[in-house]
Amino acid sequence: MLRVDLHAHTRFFHGWPGRPTAFDPVGARLLARYARRRGLDAVAVTNHDYRYDAVGGDVTFLPGIEISTSRGHVTVVGPDPPERTTPGTLTPREAVALAHDHSCIAVLAHPFRGSTARRSPAPFDAVECNGKHTDTHAKARALAERRGVPVVGGSDAHYPFEVGRGYTEVDAEEATPEAVVAAVNEGRVDAATGQGRVDRVLEPLYRAVHAARGTR
Repeated sequence: MLRVDLHAHTRFFHGWPGRPTAFDPVGARLLARYARRRGLDAVAVTNHDYRYDAVGGDVTFLPGIEISTSRGHVTVVGPDPPERTTPGTLTPREAVALAHDHSCIAVLAHPFRGSTARRSPAPFDAVECNGKHTDTHAKARALAERRGVPVVGGSDAHYPFEVGRGYTEVDAEEATPEAVVAAVNEGRVDAATGQGRVDRVLEPLYRAVHAARGTR
């Protein structure tokens, strides 16, 4: 059984241009270092609206992108994710179709934070249990059951030490994009949490910040 974080970022903050920057390789190296400490086998790099193909000796990186749709975020992971998307222009259904056109899975990200995509009829391949909000995991599992899709886990890490606080148990022999896509499509996955003391301390802060922004 592999441990794969399906939602992580190589930059600390939102608001930078949706393209690779000089910081991305630094963020990737730090992600890899902390991912190995947490016992992860692979990490999907899902930066906002652009693809960054990270490389690192300490952990396997999977290609991905987090698409800012018209109704919320969709993470796309697989062998050939889109290079770039324009925030707010794709509907959830269009984002899923784009993912499938690129032989990728489309995951409904943090469905209960700043998103109405969970009410979209888009055929998502999985629902995410987000590592920032363990209090919503029961609702995410119920949503996945109603939709007939599996749950996956992702940390949504923007700071490297956050990686692995949510991850996916993947029943596969190797951590390749193709193997992970097949495992999700066949339901051979489950969400798990790997929170440490720092994560437990920070989680109420995340909830407060997102509530203040109106994105609980």
